[in-house]
Amino acid sequence: MPQTNHLQNYPQQKVFSLQVSENSGKYDKSKKRKMRTRRLLSHIAGPELMDLKIDYAFKQLFANEKNKEITRVFLNGFLLKAGRKPIQNLTFKNVEISREYENDKQARLDLLIETEDKELINVEIQFTNEYNMIKRTMYYWARLYEKPLEKAQDYEELNSVITINIMNFELFYDLPAYHTIFQMFERYYKRQLTGLVECHFVEIPKLINAWKKEQLNPWDDLLTRWLLLLGAVDKKRNQFNDDIYQELEEIAMSDKTLHEAMQNWNELSRTEEHSLEYEARLKQILDEQSRQRNMERKMEQVQKAKQMIEDADKKVKDANKKVMDADKKVKDADKKVMDADKKVKNAEKQTSEEREMRLKAEKQADTALEQGKKAATLEIARQLLRQGLDHFTIVKSTGLVESEVKALLLEIEDNHDK
Repeated sequence: MPQTNHLQNYPQQKVFSLQVSENSGKYDKSKKRKMRTRRLLSHIAGPELMDLKIDYAFKQLFANEKNKEITRVFLNGFLLKAGRKPIQNLTFKNVEISREYENDKQARLDLLIETEDKELINVEIQFTNEYNMIKRTMYYWARLYEKPLEKAQDYEELNSVITINIMNFELFYDLPAYHTIFQMFERYYKRQLTGLVECHFVEIPKLINAWKKEQLNPWDDLLTRWLLLLGAVDKKRNQFNDDIYQELEEIAMSDKTLHEAMQNWNELSRTEEHSLEYEARLKQILDEQSRQRNMERKMEQVQKAKQMIEDADKKVKDANKKVMDADKKVKDADKKVMDADKKVKNAEKQTSEEREMRLKAEKQADTALEQGKKAATLEIARQLLRQGLDHFTIVKSTGLVESEVKALLLEIEDNHDK
């Protein structure tokens, strides 16, 4: 089925997601609701209605040949939001995806339809978060997209595959919109590569939150009213949103297809055979959810225990490091003390050596001085002897001993003879 509009032709569509804005400033649901004393539809008590997010109930209402018109209008709500033309005719297809190879994973879809333009639309309803939504979506899309090639058809025969995921949990915590559409665009120029890929994600908790804040107008928005139909009953949280149901009742008075869907929903919930099948499936899902929660709690306990062990191990390592650091500081301090002691000893040794050298120098200076004085005295004595002064006077005046004076006299006489 060809696309009638591109990204830039419909408002509020971002590159990879569409945020449904209902212009809540112009809508007051309390004014829309008319005064009445009775229900507009004959139905069973709200809490006994099936939760249409349980795959069994969803398939009974939307994957039923007799409800083909309901399915067509429901799907058109998504297509119009994505800027595609509405489908006029549809065919329910086999939900079993056969294995291409022996080891391929067997896949069973919730709802698969083919349009008059040979497009495939796969709707998956997910009650609990199995933490594989995105990868599973891409796997289903890939298997459906390549399916025509099983018959050796040409690539030109490949058609669009649209996947719609309705989830009873939040998936994109960083996006405020409850309905997002992912397509294939060039990253910088925002040009669409192909319309063959389109993945819708509906997060019911965000939808209900937007409803409580009066941000939705199901009177003017086709998709919103159908999504609210799915969100009216919530068995996961054991809630029935009576205000949503009453609003849809009033809208159904002027929306024939919605009226028919709500009647079918009530009849389905009253039928014993369907109720038993539904309750069995609900129990299976809730039991699986309980097991998953228990497993998550156990995993949390294991992770907590691991974290405690890691924290304790880290504390031991930190303590050991502190001990090693303290020991290093002690060793460094001891080394500094030893170095200081060595310096003191070296200083003391140097001081002692300097003292000895000083004393030696002083002694040598004294000796030289004495020798100089002696030499001077001897020279004076020589001069006096040459002048003919007697021995006694020279001894007395110079302080020399008589033998030294006699030796000088002999020295003079010897030199004179020569």
